[in-house]
Amino acid sequence: MSNHTLIALLDRVDRHPGQVALRARSYELLGPAAGSGVVDVGCGAGLAVAEMSALGAEPIGLDVDAQMIEVAQSRYPGLEFRRADACDLPFGDGELIGYRADNVYHALADPARAAAEAWRVLAPGGRIVLVGQDWDTFVIDSDDPALTRVMVHARAEAVPSPHAARRHRNLLLDAGFADVTAEVRTGVFTDKSFLPVATGLAEGAYAAGSVTRRQADDWIAEQTGRARRGRLFLAVPMFLAAARRP
Repeated sequence: MSNHTLIALLDRVDRHPGQVALRARSYELLGPAAGSGVVDVGCGAGLAVAEMSALGAEPIGLDVDAQMIEVAQSRYPGLEFRRADACDLPFGDGELIGYRADNVYHALADPARAAAEAWRVLAPGGRIVLVGQDWDTFVIDSDDPALTRVMVHARAEAVPSPHAARRHRNLLLDAGFADVTAEVRTGVFTDKSFLPVATGLAEGAYAAGSVTRRQADDWIAEQTGRARRGRLFLAVPMFLAAARRP
């Protein structure tokens, strides 16, 4: 999937009412964040940075992808975005009061290192919020549940840390954070515009050698038919964990 296609898909997901509510909840968990010292790690095209700014914060958006930073800067020229790695943040010890990472830790080879880096840059009393999906918990209605399970698992195995979201709470505890909370919100997607999410799973499973080309094509055809008839159903649990640095 090209970056242009990915950004378009992410934009559709971001506009989904469930995702809007999820982001709002993450800001609530972050707590009072007015002023400087708030960072959105893995900011993508910058929407969360813009929303937090509108709430009175002065956030900085970080992303490892240079093209994402360019898109964010073009969309929100008055806000600050930098290219940076979640495991090597461009801040001094205790410099920040707020840290948010949404759908980031699953893409890291060592999520624990990122959590330790968050601890380093947060001041005592600073808040951290992690949001993410567990890549083994896609729920998809299909005529072939067994094949669907194979595809979901195969796609998960292609992600560096597919189970990072279920580990958020323990990652924060192990890093030394206090008052750790965990909750889940499930996004339900039925609009045909989300068909690429399903087809992407099948293509990923084929690329991994877990299914044949015929199996992938037949499954994609079924999901495409469901989308045309208004019968597409995908549910993705999103896990949130929040904590305070003592």
